Amino acid sequence: MIIKNVTLETVCGVTSKLPENTLPEIAFAGKSNVGKSSLINALIMRKSFARTSSEPGKTQTINFYRILQKKEPEDVSFYYVDLPGYGYAKVSMSEREKWGKLIEGYLDSSKMLKAIFLLVDIRHDPGANDKMMYDWMISRGFSPIVIATKADKIGKSKVPSSLKQIRSGLGMKNTDILIPFSAETKLGREEIWGIVEKYCIS
Repeated sequence: MIIKNVTLETVCGVTSKLPENTLPEIAFAGKSNVGKSSLINALIMRKSFARTSSEPGKTQTINFYRILQKKEPEDVSFYYVDLPGYGYAKVSMSEREKWGKLIEGYLDSSKMLKAIFLLVDIRHDPGANDKMMYDWMISRGFSPIVIATKADKIGKSKVPSSLKQIRSGLGMKNTDILIPFSAETKLGREEIWGIVEKYCIS
């Protein structure tokens, strides 16, 4: 995949009106500090375009990144949509509720949303917030693609059992897509690119 240009085109807070885009959108959801920005940076092949932070709860807006990809016979454009991280305990309950409504409002209203990636940390069993978000997406008719991030943080031999635990913890079917990913080694990036192309380009 050859990325020609990336632009942070729209930033929406809790009081902002969501854009009415006409290009395909791929959304990224997950708890605070799970690695959404690192995944987006890996997919657009930029080291620090999407802001990353070791401090959870940093992304408090919906960020729309417009991607221009080189593709024959003509270039194509689409959006990566970085959603606020959920479940950060040090944020007040009222703030968490605002972020939750912001996420739900986008997922319910976007007419161009083609796929949702739900990120979970491969080192831990899915938490209550992960399960709640997964179930909510399913109830809305989505088929979330689950990305198990930080795969380089565990031994290769532990990856299959960790994936099995995630699949069980979320209640995923055997046919549902679950991809181990590492921002460091780029494990899983090609597979994720293939899914993006399937929904945005083909």
